[in-house]
Formats: sequence, structure tokens, C-alpha cells
Amino acid sequence: MRWAALLATVALLTACATPQRAVQPGDELWSGRLAMSVQSDPPQSFSAGFELRGTPDAGELQLTSPLGTSIATVMWVPGSAELRQGGQVTRRGSLDELTAELSGTPVPVSALFGWLRGRATDVPGWQADLTRQPEGRITARRVSPAPTAELRVVVQP
Repeated sequence: MRWAALLATVALLTACATPQRAVQPGDELWSGRLAMSVQSDPPQSFSAGFELRGTPDAGELQLTSPLGTSIATVMWVPGSAELRQGGQVTRRGSLDELTAELSGTPVPVSALFGWLRGRATDVPGWQADLTRQPEGRITARRVSPAPTAELRVVVQP
């Protein structure tokens, strides 16, 4: 998975901080840790701190290393999404298109907003377990297409 490899590589390097988008009225803001594992050959995984702000239509996902340095920032608005890593910027027409290119399948970032609220948002091929959502823990599994993947999120209170 190219996305996991990029994040792991960048996590080992010192990255510049990325300016953050201000929280707007109606925006939501969550932070915590997330981890994703993919049962590819060879298996791949990554984890990072995160700050998710905005809405499914327009928002920002900031990923940070355990030391708090910026690993990557994903920003999206209707009709556009971009990934910023260090000095590199990758732009695509949608968040799904961007995450699919980087990870091999669309990562359900927009559905994550619903899951964080405890809403069972349907995403084709993904199954979300929200039984521990009141404790700030969410697990989502991609069962199709292969390879399978698991996304775990722990939200800070």
C-alpha cells in the first residue's frame, strides 16, 4: 500500500508543520489516534495521531507522528481533494479518488464523521463496529475488495 509506505517513511523524517484550517460554525472537530492495517502481501500497517475537522463535504485531516510533527494533511472541498506531505502536494477531484489512489481503495474519511457521532453510515465493502463508540473507540473493517483492511480510531475526550 503506497499510502502506508509514504506515511511510514514520512513519520521517520522531520516534517514541517502545516497551517490548519480554522474551525467554522457547523464544523466538527475530533482528535486522537488512528491505525490502519491491510492484509496485503506483505501485510502493511501504520498509525498516527489525528485531528479531523470540518464536515464530510469540506474538511481537513491532519496526521501527526508520536512526537507531534506533521506527517501529512488531507484537505477536501466539493470537487477537489489534496494531500500535503512535506513539500509535495497531490491533488485529485474527490476525497475517494485521492484515498483510492494512495491506498488502493477509497478510505471512508467522510463516513468517519457519522461513525464518530455513533451513526452507522453505510460504505460499500466496509463494516463499522460502533459498540464502543460511547467510549471513543471505533473499528471499521473493509471486507471487499481484497485485501481486507481494518481501521481503528480512539478519540481523545
